[in-house]
Amino acid sequence: MAFRLVITIKQRVCLSFHALQKRFLCWVKPPTTSLVLGTLADLARGKSELIVENALLRQQLIILHRQIKRPVYRKTDRLLLVFLTRMVRTWKQALFLVQPETLLRWHRELFRVFWKHKSQARSKKPGLSPETITLIQQMAANNRLWGSERIRGELLKLDIRVSKRTIQKYMKHVRPERAHGQTWKTFLRNHVAEVWACDFLQVTDLFFRPLFAFFIIELKSRKVIHVNVTRSPTDPWAAQQLREATPYGQAPKYLIRDNDRKFGLHFARVASTCFGHRIELHKPMPSVNVF
Repeated sequence: MAFRLVITIKQRVCLSFHALQKRFLCWVKPPTTSLVLGTLADLARGKSELIVENALLRQQLIILHRQIKRPVYRKTDRLLLVFLTRMVRTWKQALFLVQPETLLRWHRELFRVFWKHKSQARSKKPGLSPETITLIQQMAANNRLWGSERIRGELLKLDIRVSKRTIQKYMKHVRPERAHGQTWKTFLRNHVAEVWACDFLQVTDLFFRPLFAFFIIELKSRKVIHVNVTRSPTDPWAAQQLREATPYGQAPKYLIRDNDRKFGLHFARVASTCFGHRIELHKPMPSVNVF
């Protein structure tokens, strides 16, 4: 009787221990749909176990890639894939279900949504009414000697507040500008062999942070003379790039740039020294300066 009692007690203890162990494992093991909990649980696991599990998952992905032609992706799946590739250098080799071009396309689509939200108008101020636009055009057409400031004053008498730049925008339709002297096409055809052009190109990284690429090209051959990238473009930085592009004073006669604020006094001083001549074109391209 004593032996049977001990056996029974031992069996009950073992069953209780196994039940407690199952509950503990269920409590510790995170759900398969949770990426955060699964990552935290992997921190407490051994390296060999993780290697074996990675091999198992990789084999399943191979089988999945072989049998399923087009899996369905949710928006959260696309967002997580784009985010995780930022943390892995060899992300192109780690992709199995999608092509690298597809992942880059998802990033561009995400950037479009981000930029659409960022570029939305903050104020709900309505635009000009069609009647006001028609009135501006009639005043500009019937009074050829009136400028935008005079028209703005006349509109203020009617309690219509319109900026000077807006008036100039709608005056162009009834007062087309006449080109004086040679056209830009003629100038470019005559001096294309002696012209460089420079500008800033803004791009974004994975986290939508701006990057500014400064480049100089030769117009005749479309050859890139100099290029450099920065996050904070300034006037001294742009001037230094111009010095590096002309280390021995070898430069053509003209340098074309726009009226960006990044091209300040430092850049103008270096451009005047390197290129020797400065010509400002106001018509037909008012936003272009030629050194």
